[in-house]
Amino acid sequence: MNKKDIFFKTDNFELLNGDSFKLLKKIEPKSLDFIFADPPYFLSSGGISCQAGKQVSVDKGECDLTKSIEDKLKYHRKWIGLCRDVLKDNGTIMISSTLHSVYAIGVALEMEGFSIINNIIWRKTNPAPNLACRCLTHSTETIIWARKQLTSKKKGKHYFDYAAMKELNGGKQMKDVWDIEPEMFESSTTTKKEKKHGKHPTQKPIALLERLITMATKEGDVVLDPFNGSGTTGIVAYTLKRKYIGLELDKEYLELTLKRFKEIENA
Repeated sequence: MNKKDIFFKTDNFELLNGDSFKLLKKIEPKSLDFIFADPPYFLSSGGISCQAGKQVSVDKGECDLTKSIEDKLKYHRKWIGLCRDVLKDNGTIMISSTLHSVYAIGVALEMEGFSIINNIIWRKTNPAPNLACRCLTHSTETIIWARKQLTSKKKGKHYFDYAAMKELNGGKQMKDVWDIEPEMFESSTTTKKEKKHGKHPTQKPIALLERLITMATKEGDVVLDPFNGSGTTGIVAYTLKRKYIGLELDKEYLELTLKRFKEIENA
């Protein structure tokens, strides 16, 4: 990795600044245990939503502009293929999305040599209302969990902390539809506390990442997020004693991530 790519680095927490497509090519092949990704949803087309009783734009920048299905598939195949190269044979990847892109992601995963393990539905208890009133209110996101398809008959031997998930679910097997209760983790939504250092338009709650990373990794594992954003993946990975690498093009969000990291490092 070139020095110019490194925004911040400690032994267990590393932030890289640049185009993820280029940075992924610089990471050592088969060196990562787990990847969590929250790529663009491609739903920015001048739409509006409601937040705290106010009308707001849902546009999230040029990288999120609406694409054709052909372009979506091409985009997702490219970065997913690069992720496969840096993931260990027994490692796994989780990708979060909405209906706007999740089906293209599922196809891209299989085309790039992955086998889908689970389709996790995260149910939001406080979704934005549907202003058009012409369809159902969108209240879920999908997280696809996948492992490498090593040959036509052989899949990677992925890690799954069955016991931890069963304990969190009151002694019963964890299902794939999640309402994250506040008593289980810090919160059930992305709280004001989590955004006190700044905001990101698609920031995921700490509670969600705590469950995902606990489920799929062990202490000391190396976790990567190719779309670092506000750094929630990294904050949780570090707190749970994993190593983290975050890739991000926008320095503003790396600064935000660093503020969040410094807070927990000095706590």
